[in-house]
Amino acid sequence: MIPGHLVSNLAKEYRIDEQCRTFDEWSHVVAMSAAQLTHAIGLNDVCDNLQMHQSTLSTIRGATPPSRNNLSHANKIRSADMAEALYWAMLEHLQTVSPKFGKGRCRGYLKRFKATIHAVDSTTIQLVANCMDWAKHRRRKAAAKCHLRLNLQSFLPGCAVIDTAKHHDSKKAWALCAELQEGEIVIFDKAYVDFDHLADLRERGVWWVTRAKDNMQYEVVGKLKTTDNPRILSDEVIGMNGVKTQEEYPHELRRVEALIEVDGKDMEMVFITDNMEWTATSVIELYRCRWDIEVFFKEIKQTLQLADFLGQSANAVRWQVWIGLLVHLLLRYLAFLHSWAHSFTRIFTVIRAALWNRWCLDSLLQRYGTADAHFRMLARPEQAYLPGFAQVAG
Repeated sequence: MIPGHLVSNLAKEYRIDEQCRTFDEWSHVVAMSAAQLTHAIGLNDVCDNLQMHQSTLSTIRGATPPSRNNLSHANKIRSADMAEALYWAMLEHLQTVSPKFGKGRCRGYLKRFKATIHAVDSTTIQLVANCMDWAKHRRRKAAAKCHLRLNLQSFLPGCAVIDTAKHHDSKKAWALCAELQEGEIVIFDKAYVDFDHLADLRERGVWWVTRAKDNMQYEVVGKLKTTDNPRILSDEVIGMNGVKTQEEYPHELRRVEALIEVDGKDMEMVFITDNMEWTATSVIELYRCRWDIEVFFKEIKQTLQLADFLGQSANAVRWQVWIGLLVHLLLRYLAFLHSWAHSFTRIFTVIRAALWNRWCLDSLLQRYGTADAHFRMLARPEQAYLPGFAQVAG
């Protein structure tokens, strides 16, 4: 599915072709993709696997198996920016070839909104502290973070930032939301609350929804009445009265307090937004749909190889994460082409089981996708988060 010219062109752009001798850039991409599909737990694992299937591997545009040292060296010195560029180029290519790919429709309550809706969050990737000093963020812990903006209509990323875990989430909010257009909606948790950034979103015409921090200082300017739902405790227009926050966000915003059932118990939660026209129920339902990004993180962590890393450098970790996301994208595209009705986990296991055999994918996926029950590719966030909150028409 990857165009033959794409990898070589990117290698020239990032000057990786100058670093290739016996192990070219195409073989590097294939090797790292195979490592994801086979869940390789080390360099020897992936290299031995490719050596054993060398004849089959060579049919994939002449790809060659690497030695342990070659693969380790390539992951260390070849810029992972090429792997990142390859992911975004493939996403654009697949959407050009199949315009309907990634053009899904919002489900449930989100059908009421015509605008594009994004969710922003991060997931932590645990690393080994005693051999990855660059990733230390606590005394005895090391980790990397993948900050992601997910399009809730297509269930595909719109922006991703992979960095160490020592930086606060709010510092990455600017980069994640830089490409949002007027009229679009973005949802994030309170870890991404930065009033300077929220003011920038408001000035650009971007609607946002998040949860309020417990220590937020404000004064009530007015009250709204958009619903008779008894679980809505208050719906207020407020202004910031903290010295710093008032300077960063001099505008009015909306504060909605509601009772939310969590683990069978009612809890008071406070949501804030820059939109004054939605019903209070809509504000809460929008935040509820942020759970989709948690489903996405769970999906890639349960299938891709993001636990055991083939290198200890920051560049090697980025190579593995970006190729993992690329494999996820290609499998999602396969599911789209063949109208796969089951879970992403199952298509991953089917492809992994048939990896070194020559199959017609259409017949393969039809054979293993004919169970009586049908499963959605996406989870239903309304069953996973904020249970018990009645959906009232707004």
